[in-house]
Amino acid sequence: MSNDAKPLPFHFQFAAGAVAGISEILVMYPLDVVKTRMQLQVKGPNGEEAYKNMFDCMSKIVKQEGFSRLYRGISAPILMEAPKRATKFAANDEWGKFYRNLFGVEKMNQPLAILTGATAGATESFVVVPFELVKIRLQDKSSKYKGMIDVFQAIVRQEGLLALYNGLEATLWRHISWNAGYFGIIFSVRDMLPKPENNSAKIRNDLISGAIGGTVGTMLNTPFDVVKSRIQNTTRVAGVIPKYNWTIPSVALVYKEEGFGALYKGFFPKVLRLGPGGGILLVVFTACMDFFRTLQK
Repeated sequence: MSNDAKPLPFHFQFAAGAVAGISEILVMYPLDVVKTRMQLQVKGPNGEEAYKNMFDCMSKIVKQEGFSRLYRGISAPILMEAPKRATKFAANDEWGKFYRNLFGVEKMNQPLAILTGATAGATESFVVVPFELVKIRLQDKSSKYKGMIDVFQAIVRQEGLLALYNGLEATLWRHISWNAGYFGIIFSVRDMLPKPENNSAKIRNDLISGAIGGTVGTMLNTPFDVVKSRIQNTTRVAGVIPKYNWTIPSVALVYKEEGFGALYKGFFPKVLRLGPGGGILLVVFTACMDFFRTLQK
């Protein structure tokens, strides 16, 4: 991930991304549950909502459903995180090489960092959709599923095998916008920070740039994430057009019915996860890559 670091073979990038992703999810997952709950809730006839804010949501989940509910559905993300994060970082590096060769640019620059991140996000989307779908169905408060396998079987039985890719278009919007912001900002912030003179300074720079990148990416993609959650939580019935179907019309519908603020439901738990989480990702990934480079010497 360093701008001028020696490239490593794909399997090293994959392994580093997998370790980074699993490390991040084990620390930050409860915030993802809270985020999904807040994104799925719609105001009642009198304007009431089950959860007033992030802290109210987390406390009610623990009080009413038990602490373990904050880790409900974690098996799907754990299985997803290795290929997801590995694909994210590996695709970013591989697409970066491709674009540098295509445009005849020796070193990465800001426009290429944004283009590379967006393309990596699109690549990553095809890996994560089935896992995200299962996770959303499990995280819903009204979920009656016994576990990941039960969700998978129910979707295939009731909606068909291709239904596992419901929400692909919304996921593309979400991941392209997040990755473009994340990798683009990382490149820019690293250039602005003092050049690290030791390993602790390098870790500090990675934490700062990763956290800022994660925050900016979250600001860009939260509206797409809100509608993605609603699209994927809808059970498809033959002959019935779901309320939330395509991304841009769904964004417009949420805005029309619930106001602009509804497009940022779950923003705070999401940004708290993906801001610091982005820093954790970058630090662990970079540390793993540096370790693998020592093995190559």
